[in-house]
Amino acid sequence: MDLILADMFPESRIHYPVIFARLVGAVVLGGLIGLEREARNRAAGFRTHILVCLAAALFGIISIEAVHMSGFANDQQVRIDPLRVIEAVTAGVAFLAAGMIVFAKGEVKGLTTGAGMWLSGAIGLAMGFGYWPIAVFATVSAVLVLFAFGRLEDRLLAGRNGDDEKQSHEKEEG
Repeated sequence: MDLILADMFPESRIHYPVIFARLVGAVVLGGLIGLEREARNRAAGFRTHILVCLAAALFGIISIEAVHMSGFANDQQVRIDPLRVIEAVTAGVAFLAAGMIVFAKGEVKGLTTGAGMWLSGAIGLAMGFGYWPIAVFATVSAVLVLFAFGRLEDRLLAGRNGDDEKQSHEKEEG
């Protein structure tokens, strides 16, 4: 039984409460970005952004722990590069994000959602590696961009669409 418990809770470079706090932080920060996408009724919303951020954080934590695992750390033949995890997460999330982008009827849709997913992955990696201030700053920046600029964009488009309707109405009358 002791062997099983030791296997379930191996010694860790990062203390377990810190790991769990990082994962919870990834859920919260990914969720904040996902809320805006959800509010705009996008396909990748609240849960998707949380899962992307959480997965990226977990990959970051695992890569830190793997570097220090017994069997890896002491073996001169085994070389573990945590930067490869960043590359893998970046590529994997980019693949998912690209699937959100659709070109239909002469318009590109899903680009902002895809970019948000990619950013959620980066924020998750920042959380996984323990860079709380960077992750929080990136999340606050993303939420500001999505909400504030989203509203500004809506106003500009509403004004432009109103002008288009006005011009087409004038043409019909003229």
